[in-house]
Amino acid sequence: MLKKNSLVGLILVCISTISFFSNQALAQSYPNRPIRLIIPFAPGGVTDIGGRYIANQLSIKLGQQVVVENKSGASGNIGAAFVAQAEPDGYTLLLGFDGTLVINPHIFEKISFDTLKDFSAVAKIGDAALILVANNDFPGKTVADVIAISKKDPNGLSYATSGTGVTPHIAGELLKQKTGANLTPIPYKSGGQALIGLMSGDVPLAFTVLAGANQYVQTGRLKPIAISAKARVPSLPNVPTFIESGYPDIHVTSWIGVLAPAKTPKAVVNSLNATINEILQTSETKEKLNAIGITPTPTTPEKFADQIKLDLNLFGQIVKTAGIKAE
Repeated sequence: MLKKNSLVGLILVCISTISFFSNQALAQSYPNRPIRLIIPFAPGGVTDIGGRYIANQLSIKLGQQVVVENKSGASGNIGAAFVAQAEPDGYTLLLGFDGTLVINPHIFEKISFDTLKDFSAVAKIGDAALILVANNDFPGKTVADVIAISKKDPNGLSYATSGTGVTPHIAGELLKQKTGANLTPIPYKSGGQALIGLMSGDVPLAFTVLAGANQYVQTGRLKPIAISAKARVPSLPNVPTFIESGYPDIHVTSWIGVLAPAKTPKAVVNSLNATINEILQTSETKEKLNAIGITPTPTTPEKFADQIKLDLNLFGQIVKTAGIKAE
């Protein structure tokens, strides 16, 4: 019996050793052909611009072309499902977005991927801050003003968003749930149209990504109320966060990152993570991403996976309380 156990142990050690060296060899040979980066949105948006920049830098670092393919539709679900069903070999990657991966599963009745089971987190690229802005006719200046004014009006205050179930919509619902503010979301087809509606006076407020509103705040066409990030942003140093304004529970950012199909070899995931993190730490990348409102946040695959799991639960609770459904 002892000899049998010893033999089994020796076999397991051999298998483990072979697996280790196989992974090492795989990491050294990867990639040996072009990689596809699937962006589940149409060209031109902040996510697309950031993704294309990272793809270009990866091509340079890896010595293989990283080809961007836009597979848009169903709020990112089509592109995400395509990658979920792809071969887990590291040659088909997803530019993941929080709206698609941690909000969509709660607002769509049917969805053809499981965020936690069908993907391997590779690398987080960064966070995009959100901002609550008002048109210049709005009498308030602070978060407390917004809450107080909303409670005085039986109809509440309307705020524009770039659509139903998007991260700015979720941020508005979080503010409503945590403070009792009487707020009503008005979905537009895009962030740009939401800001046009705000500046034309159709709505008094808007929750939007900072990149879209930045120029209008800096030129005085819009009034900033607060930023939903943990810290102030360099481009608008005088605009406080919700946390600084006395609302520590209002912290929502929109993140993007790279994911692979589940069961992608760990060696490939680690190799891509190290390369992307190296790219994110350069001054050029920080400048490029900051210009479109993204703060680089390099981390490990494990920590990125943990954030996805936590956000899936957090946003699920907000969506359930608000009763949000995809249109």
